[in-house]
Amino acid sequence: MHADLFQEDIKLSLNNVLLVPLSYEHEQGLIEATKDGELWNLRITSAPHYSNVKSYIETALKQKAEGSRFPFVVIEESTGKILGTSSYHDILMDVGRYEIGYTWYAQSVQRTHVNTTCKLLLLEYAFERLDALTVGLRTDQFNFKSQRAIERLGAKKDGVIRGHALRKDGTIRDTVMYSIIKGEWSNVKAHLQDLLASHSK
Repeated sequence: MHADLFQEDIKLSLNNVLLVPLSYEHEQGLIEATKDGELWNLRITSAPHYSNVKSYIETALKQKAEGSRFPFVVIEESTGKILGTSSYHDILMDVGRYEIGYTWYAQSVQRTHVNTTCKLLLLEYAFERLDALTVGLRTDQFNFKSQRAIERLGAKKDGVIRGHALRKDGTIRDTVMYSIIKGEWSNVKAHLQDLLASHSK
């Protein structure tokens, strides 16, 4: 694995948003985040039921140990309040590909600057520190809110993988795939900075 990625002291921060590596100490904060909006009722997201947060963290850390995922917790820097989580996943070192996903936030910070800030931080780290060639994003075919959010970032739609994965309720989903390639990063970065500037006005 890329040595820089798995350093435990990674701290990414901007606009009062802090990303640090996920650990069991974040369990209670993530439980409160899932209760904010009862996120487990959304069958098209990865947010777990509050009673399953510990096993969610356990799975994420197991995948981290296997080298396929690097999970972060999202924190409001000024208060220490946990807002949600996001990960690099499906990491393919030989082709320089990282995906950003397993992302969910407390309902109270949805449609704020938080997601755009997190995406800027994770994309910047991937392209500028990890030498990524491609960063992918994926979502459920019926998660139109997520599709709009990904497209708003400037990612390009690659296509749809049909019959791709199980949802939490046991139904099978089609997955919409997006990506940003290295040559697009400078324009995407400027676009995200403009979006955040408009949020602060």
